[in-house]
Amino acid sequence: MRAMRIEGVPASAGYAEGPLFELDRPAGVYASKASSAEETLSLEAAIGKAVSRLVAMVGTADSDAAGILEFHIAMLEDDALSGPAFASIASGKTADAAWRQALDAEIAGYDASDQDYFRARAADLRDIRDQVLRALTEDGDSTAPAGAILCGEDIAPTRFLETDWSHGGGIALKAGSTASHVAMLARSRGVPMVVGLREPLTAGSGMALLDAEHGTIVLAPSLTEIGSFRQASSSFAARQGKAQTFLARPAATKRGTAVRVQVNIADPRDVDAIDIATCDGVGLMRTEFLFGKTLPDEETQYRAYRKVLEWAGEKPVTIRTVDAGGDKPVPGFTVEEGNPFLGLRGIRLSLARLDIFRVQIRALLRAAPHGNLKVMFPMIATSEEYERAAALFAEERAALAARGVAHKMPPLGIMVEVPSVAIAPEAFAGVAFFSIGSNDLTQYVMAAARDNAAVAHLNSVRHPAVLRLVGSVAAFGQENGIPVSLCGDAGGDPASIPSLLEAGLRDLSVAPAQLAMAKAAIADVPV
Repeated sequence: MRAMRIEGVPASAGYAEGPLFELDRPAGVYASKASSAEETLSLEAAIGKAVSRLVAMVGTADSDAAGILEFHIAMLEDDALSGPAFASIASGKTADAAWRQALDAEIAGYDASDQDYFRARAADLRDIRDQVLRALTEDGDSTAPAGAILCGEDIAPTRFLETDWSHGGGIALKAGSTASHVAMLARSRGVPMVVGLREPLTAGSGMALLDAEHGTIVLAPSLTEIGSFRQASSSFAARQGKAQTFLARPAATKRGTAVRVQVNIADPRDVDAIDIATCDGVGLMRTEFLFGKTLPDEETQYRAYRKVLEWAGEKPVTIRTVDAGGDKPVPGFTVEEGNPFLGLRGIRLSLARLDIFRVQIRALLRAAPHGNLKVMFPMIATSEEYERAAALFAEERAALAARGVAHKMPPLGIMVEVPSVAIAPEAFAGVAFFSIGSNDLTQYVMAAARDNAAVAHLNSVRHPAVLRLVGSVAAFGQENGIPVSLCGDAGGDPASIPSLLEAGLRDLSVAPAQLAMAKAAIADVPV
C-alpha cells in the first residue's frame, strides 16, 4: 500500500505512532432467551452492569469526566428511556433488538435536528446504547492494543475514559469536534487527537503516524516519512519539557512585559492538583458543576466557593454565575429550545428564574469575606441586564446585613461573548471588569458553531474580525481603567497567544494543564 496523507483539524496537540484500531466495530452476538420474562431480566441486568461500570469510573475520574459519566448514569436510570424497550420485549422482541430499536428511534430524532445541541445529545445516546449492547453480549474483544490510534466516525466519552493511555496512542476521527467533551478530556490528559478528517480510515492500513499538532495522519508511511515524523515528535516533546521550566516563573514576554496567567476550573476539587504559586489566580470558575441532578442549596454553594477562595489566598478568584443553557442543560432549570445557543441561557435564564439566582447570589456574598472574590455575569447583551443583576446583589446584600450575616460585596464584571458588547463596550463603562469569552464570541462573530467539525476552519479566534473586536475591548478597558482578561480556549493555545497579546491583552486564563505551554509561548512574543 502506498503512503496516504489525510488532513484534519487538530483537537489536542501531540504525536502518536501505532496501528489503527476501528471504533465502529459491530457488537458481539446476543444469545436469545427462552421467554419474554428472561429477556426482561437480561436487559435489566445489562443496564445494571452498564451503570455499575460507569459508577466505578466516576470514582477515579476528574471533575469534567465525572460530570459526563453522571449524566449517562442518570439517563440509564430514567424509565422514560428504557420503557419502550421493555414494552417491545413484552411484544416478543429479544432484549438486544428491543434496546437497539428504542435507542435508535431516540437517536434518529436528535440526529435529524439542525441544532448542534441536539446532535450532541444523539452522541450521548449512542454511547449509552452501545454500553448496554456490550453488556448484553458480554463483548470483551473491544479493547484496543497499547499504543493504538483509535479511528472511526466519532468516539464516546466512556470509551475514552476506559482506554489506558499510559502507553501512548491517539484518536483520529472523521467527524468529532474540537469543542467536544472528548476533545477537552484529551487536552487535559495530553492525548493526541485529530477530528474532521477529509477521508475515512480503515484499520487494515497497518502502521499510522498521527500528527495532532498540525492535524494530519499518514497511513502506510515510508521510512523517510517515519524519520521526519519522529524528528517532529521529539521536537514537540522537547518544547513541552522546556515549557515546564516556565511553570513556576511569572509570565513575561520577550521584551519583559508582564502577563497575568490565571486558571480555569470547573469544580472545587480541581484546585487540589494545582500549586497556587504557578498561577495568578482563578480567571474563571464555572458553577454549572453544582447544578447537576438537583438544584444546589445555598449552603452547598457557599462551601464550594469558600474552598476555592481559601485556596487562592490573596489572589483573585473570578466566579461566573451559572451559565446554563446552550450546550449545558440543567434539569429543572433550563428549557428545551429550537436554537438554545441564541435562547434563554446565561444571565437571561438567571434573570428569568430569580428563585434560583437569588440563592446563588447569597452564597457568593457570604463566601466573599474568605478571599479575593470577583463575580461575572455570562451572556450579557445589554446594559439593562447587568444593571438588573447588580441590583439583585444589592438587594440580597441588604437582606443579609439586616439579618446580621457576614458578607461582602465583590466587584461585579461581565463576560464579553455577545458581539453587541464587544462592538459597543462604552455602554458598559460602569462594570468592574471585562472577561472575554473567546469560544462564544468567535462562534457568534463567525456564525460557525464551535462543536461542528464541518465549519471548524471558520471558528478561529485569529480571524481579523474577531481579533479586531478583542483589540477594541482591550483598548477601551485600558483607556477607562477597566481590567480586561480572556478566559476562552484561545488563552491556552500557543498558536493564538501571540495574536492575543498583539491585540493588547495582558491577562489570560487557561486550563491548568496548559499553564506551562502558555507561559512558554508568552515568553516568545516580542511585545
